[in-house]
This record gives sequence, C-alpha cells and structure tokens, in this order.
Amino acid sequence: MKSTGNWYDILSEDGDMIQARMGGKIRLDELKTTNPVAVGDQVELTMETNHDYIIRQIMPRTNYVVRQSPRKKHNLHLIASNVDHALLIVTVIEPNLKMGFIDRFLLMTEPYNIPVTIVFNKSDLYKAKENKIFERVHDIYTKIGYAVVKTSTMTREGLDTIKDILTDKKVLISGQSGVGKSSLINAIVPGYEIRVGDISDHSGKGQHTTTFAEMHQWQSNSFIIDTPGIKTLSFNNLEVMDVAHNFREFFVMSPDCKFNDCTHRNEPNCAVKKAVETGEIDELRYNNYLQIIDDIESQNYWELHSDY
Repeated sequence: MKSTGNWYDILSEDGDMIQARMGGKIRLDELKTTNPVAVGDQVELTMETNHDYIIRQIMPRTNYVVRQSPRKKHNLHLIASNVDHALLIVTVIEPNLKMGFIDRFLLMTEPYNIPVTIVFNKSDLYKAKENKIFERVHDIYTKIGYAVVKTSTMTREGLDTIKDILTDKKVLISGQSGVGKSSLINAIVPGYEIRVGDISDHSGKGQHTTTFAEMHQWQSNSFIIDTPGIKTLSFNNLEVMDVAHNFREFFVMSPDCKFNDCTHRNEPNCAVKKAVETGEIDELRYNNYLQIIDDIESQNYWELHSDY
C-alpha cells in the first residue's frame, strides 16, 4: 500500500495493515529499478523470531508502470503494478495543457494494455477558447480508442463517470502538478482526504503535494493509487521502434509501410506519413511522436559518448 524508507505497509488477506521489510535479495523481473517493490505488488511474508515481518517473495505481476528515475537517469522507477485502469488528469488552463505530456504518459501504459481514461478537469473554468481546445483533443484521442471525460469539482460534471471507473478496480491516478488530481478524488470518494496543494499565483504551476505513490482502499475491492505530480517524462527504457509500436494508430498503419522497420520519418512509401498528409492520423500526435523519438536518440547518443 505504501513504502516508507526500508519499510512497507502491507494489507493482509485478513484486512489488517502490517509493516514489513525486505528480506535478502529477491529475484525480480529484469528491471533495473531504483525500488524493488511497488504499490500494487502481491507479496509473501514470513515472521522472524523478533516478530518482524519480512517480504520473502514478490508474486508475478500482470503489468507494471515505470518511468525513468528523476534522480538516477540510467535507472527506472517502478510506480505501481497490477493496475486495472489508469486515469490521466489534465486541464486546458491553470495550468495550461501540454499535449506532449499526454502522449508520453500513454507510452507508460500502452505496452501493457492498461486502459486509460483522459480526464479534462476544471471544466468550470473553460470558456469558448478552452472548449474548442478540449473538443480538438477529445476528437484526436477518442478516434484512436481512448476514453476522454470532462470533469469539474465545482459543477460536479463527470464525477459519476469517474466514480464508476474507480469502483471494484485498482486505479492509478496521475497527472502533472496543479491539475486538481487530489481535489477530484476528494470530491468523488466520501470521507476521503488527500492533502491538496495550492496553485502558485506567480508561476501558475502546482505545488507538489505527494512525494511517493500510495495505494488507498476506499471500498472492499476498490483501490486508488495516488501518484506524485509529474513534471516531465523521459524514456531510457525505450528504443525508437518501441515508440512506433505503441502509438496505436501508427501500429495499425505500419504493415502498409514499405519497410518493416519503418520509423515513419524519412523512409519512402511510409503509410503513416501518408495518413498524416491526408488527415487520417492527426498531425499533433505525429509531431509529438517525432519529438519523443528525437529525445530518445539524443539521450542514447550522449550515453554512448559520455567519455568524451
């Protein structure tokens, strides 16, 4: 449910909360992570003679969500595992929408087929300009199979839809700082409290209110995984073709490309580029794709030439 230093809060099968620590070396997936255990992991415990509980085994994961460690650039940080659904909270204003962030987040969930709902929060602040932006982005993502919902804690628009998503599942909730993630959860789940930070009037950016992922149980089989506000997302675990395969509308088109390893940039007879030209693939998504693979190639280049 939660990690604090070397100790982990474990929800037992009987519903009791137990504190446990890691015991020796545990064989994990071939992941070079900064943290061996994540919220959502199923674990086996033993009790020592001093009555301490020890984590002896981590059970196989159905999926997991990782990001590049913000502190150790060569490592991954395991955010959560065994996730049933993910909610990505964004807003058009306060703070302003960053389209590229949506596509970067989807690169964490798409490889494991984790369903994602993109939630446009603070809809009570939207005027004609903001609603036009919302409609454009709504069309882009619903066309390729993602659910998009508009919400407001002030008018309660969309809150019943989000509550239905949260029920009887383990749901990861993420977003950049200041998008109203904690306020949204507090408005949906009765009696549920997560500390809420204010938006800085000077910068328009949210203050960080959560420092680590934590799982909360609010019904017998309903869990919310609350994650820290994310500033940026980089990918030291992906190659260019990984990105191409996980932009789902690119993957659908790619069999019609001339080359099997087409990166959809300069290759001749590229079906994806043709689809961009005809409007079948949205140009904004394509430009975000180009930016991501450029970042990955730049990062790989400097890692290879780090001795110079």
